[in-house]
Amino acid sequence: MAEIYAVASGKGGVGKSTVTAGLSKELSALGKRVLAVDCDIGLRSLDLLLHCDGQVVFDWGDCVCGRCAAQRAVISGDVDFIAAPRSFEPAFTPDSLGAVLDEISAGYDYIFLDAPAGIGTGFRIAAGCADKMLAVTTADNICVRSCAAACSEAERLGIKDCRLIINMFEIRPAVKKKLLNLDECIDETQTQLIGVVPFDRVLAFASVTGLEPDEFGPSVQAFHRIAERITGKKVEIICE
Repeated sequence: MAEIYAVASGKGGVGKSTVTAGLSKELSALGKRVLAVDCDIGLRSLDLLLHCDGQVVFDWGDCVCGRCAAQRAVISGDVDFIAAPRSFEPAFTPDSLGAVLDEISAGYDYIFLDAPAGIGTGFRIAAGCADKMLAVTTADNICVRSCAAACSEAERLGIKDCRLIINMFEIRPAVKKKLLNLDECIDETQTQLIGVVPFDRVLAFASVTGLEPDEFGPSVQAFHRIAERITGKKVEIICE
């Protein structure tokens, strides 16, 4: 049975979908069967990051509303993918999305639910289907405070296993106290750190250019280390 993770953030712009795509690809490279599900209703973007936007015919909303079977909404690839609906319907609940995932979860080792930013309805739908959560933040006060709120809401919804990813981290501004350091991020969110992803200009432009980052680049290496930690390997957290 798949381990289901909600990938969430308190605030937009922290690279949550990029983290979802990067971890999904690295787990697939480790031989794991991975499904990425976009839960950002109306603002979906994960299909662009996984380079399968031209293949989307059905989304999980179609499955919930009985317009197609769950498997027909899956776009197969190194990372399998299901798109988010283009608009919200009252039928979209944690139970209805959970029923879709139940139909197909046996085929996967990991399922990542890319939640929308904030702690609104979309977040609650994703979190309500998840066993665990990866909370993504950048190292600024506003995003860290918002991330702390998302972690608290996830715990209220019953998720006991939440881990922190600090994304787009730069050491020099942290040393100069222009950004928070790692310990300050951990203390503010009260969440155990699972990985740090350094700022990578190539990754930042990947969705625009369509080019994949270098497999030996800093961000891809960071995603690889986090993926290994997710599988249970003891891997050092490196802050580059």
